[in-house]
Amino acid sequence: MTAPERPLRADARRNRESVLDAAGELFAQRGDAVQMDEIAERAGLGVGTLYRHFADKQALLAAIIGRRFEAMTTLARTADETEDPWTAFETLLYGYLESAQADATFRFALLGPEEPRWNDIAAEKTDFSAITERIVQRAVDAGRLREDFRAHDFVLITRGAMANMTGAGDWRRHVALLLEGIRGPQR
Repeated sequence: MTAPERPLRADARRNRESVLDAAGELFAQRGDAVQMDEIAERAGLGVGTLYRHFADKQALLAAIIGRRFEAMTTLARTADETEDPWTAFETLLYGYLESAQADATFRFALLGPEEPRWNDIAAEKTDFSAITERIVQRAVDAGRLREDFRAHDFVLITRGAMANMTGAGDWRRHVALLLEGIRGPQR
């Protein structure tokens, strides 16, 4: 077993979670202006401990996205078990967005100035994407989504809605308008 594959000791796992929690709070408050030493201080750890877990801010953001994608994959699995294809699609879409609304750090990581390091969270993204593709295809096949709708269009919708998750933004109205435009002819 190589070093990266070794499971973390309990204290190292707690430290990593403390860093992720502290980073989540700080990024949600101040965005990209947060410095790594501030995150370490908020977590109650030394900056060296933080850097043992995360080489830089982008690696930390990737871990935050990975953590959220794990939760989203559970949501997607539940939606995928729903018999009605349109209900499955809406369950996934609204569940994803409601979760993102409560997680400003996730939104910042996806919409921020830096492109996320998807290769750092490839497994999490692959699992979520596969289920999303299956849900979308079921809805297309059933005529509930327009026939040219694809899974990558799900990303466009969610990013647009997340961009409207501001104090005055009405992301639910944004999504409702979009759904009217993508719904298939069978209603």
